[in-house]
Amino acid sequence: MTNSRISGFYRHTPEERLEMVAQVRGLTEEEKQILSGEIPFPLRSANVMVENVIGTMAIPLGVATNFKINGQDRFIPMATEEPSVVAGAGNAARTSYALGGFYTSLSGSIMRGQIQVLDVADPYGAMARVYENKQSILDRCNAKDPTLVSLGGGAIDVEVHVIERSKEPMLVLHLLVDTRDAMGANAVNTMAEAVAPFIEEVTGGRVVLRIISNLADRRLVRARAVFSAEELGGPEVVANIVRAYEFAECDPYRATTHNKGIMNGITAVVLATGNDTRAVEAGAHAYAAVSGRYRSLTHWEVNREGNLVGTLELPMAVGIVGGATKSHPTARLALKIMDVQTAEDLAGCIASVGLAQNLAALRALATDGIQRGHMALHARNLAMMAGATDEQIEVVVKQAIQEKDVRYDRILALTKQLQTGVGDGNQSG
Repeated sequence: MTNSRISGFYRHTPEERLEMVAQVRGLTEEEKQILSGEIPFPLRSANVMVENVIGTMAIPLGVATNFKINGQDRFIPMATEEPSVVAGAGNAARTSYALGGFYTSLSGSIMRGQIQVLDVADPYGAMARVYENKQSILDRCNAKDPTLVSLGGGAIDVEVHVIERSKEPMLVLHLLVDTRDAMGANAVNTMAEAVAPFIEEVTGGRVVLRIISNLADRRLVRARAVFSAEELGGPEVVANIVRAYEFAECDPYRATTHNKGIMNGITAVVLATGNDTRAVEAGAHAYAAVSGRYRSLTHWEVNREGNLVGTLELPMAVGIVGGATKSHPTARLALKIMDVQTAEDLAGCIASVGLAQNLAALRALATDGIQRGHMALHARNLAMMAGATDEQIEVVVKQAIQEKDVRYDRILALTKQLQTGVGDGNQSG
């Protein structure tokens, strides 16, 4: 059984961490070499995935520990270039572990395909005719993807909307498609294009756009967790976190950064698993504004025991089949490390990370400020930029933090001082 609680995981070398995860998740030698970069991502595979390929770009892949999700311990792979994200998620998850961890649910796996119809003389009459022919529409859609239908998915319903706020009225059909364990863009777009001629015949109009919507409001994931007030730092810290959330709930300038912090975690897992980061981000931010005002995606409150309760709800259009989730070897391994068997599992893990990431940011803001931990990690990047060797980085970073001067010019001076043995006269008190 997986145990995500590994004391001092961050103190180990990357090789040691990889070996620990490999032993728990049963990774082969080849899989370990793929993760470590000893077996590089083939250029020929990249050339198949996108156009005009000239190379590949590696992104650090970290593993967040301490996650218990629906009673199961999980390692969470996260692909990100930003310091403090992986550590923040794991530390926040630790404060919920003894209280049960994270609990998640998914509203379904329904995606929407939109078909825009122009030049309709009688839009409301056309709406009625579409509903009269609904079964024929669904049959034509499902004929395009018998495999999805055999798995219990496929087109299940049609919605019709008359939009009168445009220059001229237009009819917009929503195909509701159960995409099961796939994100579903290819299936939905193929169905929308296939049924377009029949829609023109029924409505007497002209179809223009036929495309999936990334506002997946029939595919909402929810995550909930209780976080220990004692481990967070006490009642005052908890109260400050709730006040910080209330700020985001009522102010769009703060809400934007608040939700960006949530997406730091969500996007890292979406990217690691080869899913569409742009689709998930667009859906999340649109959902944050469905009330007509941009708001927080999370809610924070205090329970009777004085512990902090966090909840998160947002669209989560991700899959475990198709696209880069299968064609990219690292994405396949990320799913294996996470031990997810369905798209619902994956969505729940991603939402749990988003909730933990939000708490990590709010806790930092409510205590020492966001920069203390972030800049300590950022200092390592600056030291590397300054030319410090692996052995020198820790010495330079320690000195810069002690001086509370984590600027590139100071780190560059410390690096040169260490390499030449000549002081620069800037002594810390």
